[in-house]
Amino acid sequence: MSNGNSPEDERPFEDVSEEARPSVSVGRALQQARIAAGLTVDDVSTATRVRIAIVHAIERDDFAPCGGDVYARGHIRTLAKAVRLDPAPLLAQYEAEHGGGRPAPTPAAPLFEAERIRPERRGPNWTAAMVAAIVVVIGFVGFTMVNGGDDGGTTDVAGDTDATASPTPSTTTKTAKPVVPAPDPSDSAIAAAPQDKVTVKVVAADGPSWISAKDHNGKVLFAELLKKGEDKTFQDNTKIDLVLGDAGALDLFVNGEEIEDDWQPGAVERLTYTKGDPQAG
Repeated sequence: MSNGNSPEDERPFEDVSEEARPSVSVGRALQQARIAAGLTVDDVSTATRVRIAIVHAIERDDFAPCGGDVYARGHIRTLAKAVRLDPAPLLAQYEAEHGGGRPAPTPAAPLFEAERIRPERRGPNWTAAMVAAIVVVIGFVGFTMVNGGDDGGTTDVAGDTDATASPTPSTTTKTAKPVVPAPDPSDSAIAAAPQDKVTVKVVAADGPSWISAKDHNGKVLFAELLKKGEDKTFQDNTKIDLVLGDAGALDLFVNGEEIEDDWQPGAVERLTYTKGDPQAG
């Protein structure tokens, strides 16, 4: 158990349904959802970068440490997403209970007036210059043709054409490069799995999921929401500790082999993998 939790945090609650939630305070609703998701205060703090003390205070409905209504609303929105709650009802309940109004938007009229009276900077008219240059070139070519026709006698047009015609360049056939198919996720995991390390690759194949990965020293390598279609690879000399917020939405590859566990959607899994065969610790 993490140092940031107390036994009270892990106590089950009787009703966290959508119909019962309006009668529960904002902080209580966040605490119940966190426990239902199988997350500790340390897990939520690591994923959201909200300090542990502030998470505890919000779950007690004490928003003073947030530093104001704007920061309180931001923390509520961030924590709600981390425990898979819709933040809109919680924000509405916070507004109703605390009476904090949003700052009035800046009126647009003065900005519009400032833009309208700003002097317009005109650059050089390149279109007019280009047209003038084309006219000069056409005039020079026409003048040259007229003078050339008046200087000599009859010009053998066919002969001149043959003498000045450029030889037809030979056609070079370019060989198209073969299209190399993109590697399968399992192939990439096998290629990136050295024998002297433990390599874990997580792929959000069926949907988003919050994941946490730590090395053998307990250092956090990753603690964020992995969006659908994204993947992350972790390596360590000894072991990798994982927390999967929605294991049913993930594909897992360990040391180059796919893990074939039948995880259910929404299941929270805590796993440890080491070098050698991909057997969870």
